[in-house]
Amino acid sequence: VVAGGGGGSRGTASGGSGAGGFRTATLTSLSLATNYTVTVGAGGAVAGSAATVASDGANSVFSSITSTGGGAGATQLIATGNSGGSGGGGSSTGGSTGGAGNTPSTTPSQGNNGGVGGGTYHGGGGGGASAVGSNYSGAIAGNGGAGTASSITGSSVTYAGGGGGSSNSGTNGTGGAGGGGNGGIDGGVNATAGTANTGGGAGGVEYTDASGVANGGSGIVILKYTDAYTISNPGGGLTLSTSTAGGFSVTSFTAGTGNVQWN
Repeated sequence: VVAGGGGGSRGTASGGSGAGGFRTATLTSLSLATNYTVTVGAGGAVAGSAATVASDGANSVFSSITSTGGGAGATQLIATGNSGGSGGGGSSTGGSTGGAGNTPSTTPSQGNNGGVGGGTYHGGGGGGASAVGSNYSGAIAGNGGAGTASSITGSSVTYAGGGGGSSNSGTNGTGGAGGGGNGGIDGGVNATAGTANTGGGAGGVEYTDASGVANGGSGIVILKYTDAYTISNPGGGLTLSTSTAGGFSVTSFTAGTGNVQWN
């Protein structure tokens, strides 16, 4: 269950945004013909100005399992990154700290903290599912923290990488493995969005980046179960696909909210 990543905050040396929370679980007692809630969290929207941080990612849910949306990175005017599944990176204002990951607390952890920004305008990296966002270093913005790989679909896919911090006059931070977006560089390089259906955090956006595309990556919910049963979405509302191999079915939900049940 992967939540949406935080959207890209804007301004000189803004921090990269945190990845959506990443959680796994094995449930042994689901009932037939019973509704269970599924929600796929959307990625956070890019900020319109440096006066406000971007939107945090939205939560993803399956039944009793909730993964928390990624925290948006800090801006030049709002120094500390937001908390979330993984925290957003700090900006360069006073060497600001990143937001706290794994908020609210889960065991095992669903994400990590954002990195520290500072120096002559370099943002910290957003946290990822398996690693903290990097702190700025010299003239280099922090990189996004790496995500976590899962083979639930039959192939290894990495989810929930943090976004890289932006830089006013140096080197931008790169997005963490698992869909994290790259930070921007003032006057030359635009920030990039988190990758859809990975929960990747967006890169930090510089003032001169007018593209407005640095949204957080949407989340995903993936369920694996014995192929003796079939899944349905009564009432609709979910975008889903199912594949079957080796005695199991795997259903991936890529958008929406609604109920599912097995028969």
